[in-house]
Amino acid sequence: MQGAIDASQLAGSRGDFSVWGMITQADIVVQAVVLILLLASLWSWTIIFATWLRLRRVNAEADAFEDSFWSGTAPEELYESLRSRITHPFAMVFVAAMREWQRSLKAPVGAAHRIGIEDRVNKVMRVAIAREMERLEGHTGFLATVGSAAPFVGLFGTVWGIMNSFQSIALTSNTSLAVVAPGIAEALMATAFGLIAAIPAVVAYNKHATDLSRFAGRLEGFADEFSAILSRQLDERNG
Repeated sequence: MQGAIDASQLAGSRGDFSVWGMITQADIVVQAVVLILLLASLWSWTIIFATWLRLRRVNAEADAFEDSFWSGTAPEELYESLRSRITHPFAMVFVAAMREWQRSLKAPVGAAHRIGIEDRVNKVMRVAIAREMERLEGHTGFLATVGSAAPFVGLFGTVWGIMNSFQSIALTSNTSLAVVAPGIAEALMATAFGLIAAIPAVVAYNKHATDLSRFAGRLEGFADEFSAILSRQLDERNG
C-alpha cells in the first residue's frame, strides 16, 4: 500500500509531459544536456543562414565580374577599376594575378624569365583562391561537429535519465508505469533534442560543402583561363 501511495505521489509531482514541463522536471544533468544541444542548434542555424547568404552573394558578384571580364574590357582597365575596391573572391584572384604580372613585366622578358612569370602568377592565384575559400567556409566545420556529436550527447542524457528511472524503481519498490514513465520520457527527450540539432546540421553541411566545392572549381577554372590569356600576351610580346 505504501509503495502504491509513493508511486501515485511521484506520478502526480511529475505529471506535466509537455516539452517545457519535462525539461523543468528533469535531472540537472539532463537539463544541461538539453541546454548544450539547444545552444549548438541555435549556432548551427546561424551558420547555415550566414553561409547560404554569403554563397548567394559571391555567386551573384562572380556573375557580374565574369560579364565584365568577358565583355572585351582590357585586363589593365579592369584592374585599375577593381584594385581599390576588392569585394569578392573573383576580384581578389584577378587583382592578385595582375599585380604580380605588372611587377614581373618591369624586368626584361626572356625565355627563362617568362617561365618564372607564369609560375609566379599561377602561384599567386592559387594562394588567393585558398585564402578566399577559407574565408568563405567560415564556421561550416562546426556543422560537421554538431552532426556527428549531437546524437551522442543526446544519448548520454538518455542513459542518465534511464538510470534515474531505475533509481526511482529501487526507491519505491514499484515497477508501475507511473514510476518509470516520467524518467523514460525525459530520457527520450534528450535523444530527440540531439537529433533535432544533428539532422539539420548534417544536411546543411553536405549542401554547403557541395556549393563551396562548386564555387572553388569555378574560381580555379577562371584562374586557368586567365593564366592562358596572360601566356598569350607573353607570346605576343616575345613575337
